[in-house]
Amino acid sequence: MNFILFLIIGAIAGWLAGKIMKGRGFGLLGNMVVGIVGAFVGGLLFRAIGLASYGFIGSLVTATVGAAVLLFLIGLIKKA
Repeated sequence: MNFILFLIIGAIAGWLAGKIMKGRGFGLLGNMVVGIVGAFVGGLLFRAIGLASYGFIGSLVTATVGAAVLLFLIGLIKKA
């Protein structure tokens, strides 16, 4: 059950990050990948600045912030 919740949070976070970063989205599987990688990036960023998140909403915020940062960095690399 936790794995399914993890995938749902990843999909929602990837979709939200795509909307925040003015993207078109990447489809269900692409949004999941962006959201899951974003969860790791967000976790690293939040720990580095001393923040913690708990529960579904906290996990969603962390993953969304991380995914938005990831998309921003990918955009910088693609322009270079």
